[in-house]
Amino acid sequence: MTMTDPIADMLTRIRNATRARKSLVRMPSSNMKVAIAEILKEEGYVTDYSVEEDNKQNVLLVNLRYLEDGECAIKGIKRVSTPGWRRYFSRDKIPWVRDGLGVCIVTTSRGLMTDADARKANVGGEAICFVW
Repeated sequence: MTMTDPIADMLTRIRNATRARKSLVRMPSSNMKVAIAEILKEEGYVTDYSVEEDNKQNVLLVNLRYLEDGECAIKGIKRVSTPGWRRYFSRDKIPWVRDGLGVCIVTTSRGLMTDADARKANVGGEAICFVW
């Protein structure tokens, strides 16, 4: 069986792990997933990530970040663009997530970046997901 949307699978695994209060999430790795994990780390939503070597496909391990009160740093995570419905935004139309309190991860001609970085670089692109 082939997976039609591996990014949605990644986001669902993270969402389920936060609800189950897990500290570590394992998933099949890809360059796009590693780039998303890097942005989540830079923005402070996860503590760290690593790629574990495997015979078939590498495994991405993501360590979730929990606040002092025991609540996860990721309050919500939502897929925006899907394989069946791609959502592209010009540089001045990139959406604000929770009035700037969240992050929109955008894939641009210059690589994967946050909405703030895309506005600074003056580029638009495909909105991958919202994180808050």
